[in-house]
Amino acid sequence: MYDLDGRTALVTGGGAGIGRAIALRLAAEGCDIGILDLDLAGAEATAAEARALGRAAHAASGNVGERASAEAAVAALSAALGRVDILVNNAGILRTSPFLETTDAEWRGTFAVNLDGAFHCCQAVLPGMVARRAGAVVNVASWTGKKGVPNHAAYSASKFALIGLTQAIAGEMAAHGIRVNAVCPGIIVETRMREEAEERNRAQGLPDVATRLASIPLRRAGYPEDVANLVAFLASDQAAYMTGQAVNVTGGLWMG
Repeated sequence: MYDLDGRTALVTGGGAGIGRAIALRLAAEGCDIGILDLDLAGAEATAAEARALGRAAHAASGNVGERASAEAAVAALSAALGRVDILVNNAGILRTSPFLETTDAEWRGTFAVNLDGAFHCCQAVLPGMVARRAGAVVNVASWTGKKGVPNHAAYSASKFALIGLTQAIAGEMAAHGIRVNAVCPGIIVETRMREEAEERNRAQGLPDVATRLASIPLRRAGYPEDVANLVAFLASDQAAYMTGQAVNVTGGLWMG
């Protein structure tokens, strides 16, 4: 246990999958939780689960890729929580396609959510952390943000950029007592994103998860809870001497 009792956390994309697992793990560690998701029903369902763990929890709908929407949702959740001690930028989308078939809409839409979303939410939350001289930010990147993967040009590029953003902000915020790190998940199953990706992979003749497991040293896919465990650690004082890191949780699929 990482003893986050009394702290507050805002999790984007917390209505399902990895985001839901992160929100519930942080609630189990003692955090009051704010859930921001495009899907309000999903956000409210996660908030209800967090309340069942004995924590205060609030939900808001917003599109992190649009500044006005992101700022309004963050403001509402910040007011409900009283402050934000931990920000987890988890919201993301994955659209696979051959590079030469990738459209402007797919490219810009991927960057809007995966990169601009973290930019907007950090700019909304960090001033309060700076004023209190304390806080932790965890960005959910990807192993494909360290190794470019065919048919993932927009996704890989956005996650490379997110790791760069993480390092840049970490360098600036350290003087204010704020840590900024990233996690880099590998193949994570039991998520809406993975299910949608599998459908596209089949349509494009790409290997499915079962086939790809042979390339993972631990011989299994990851689960949302595997990512949530790492996020909880990075958000806690146990990681007090870590900032600017991009930590893999891939079962050994990527070790760089």
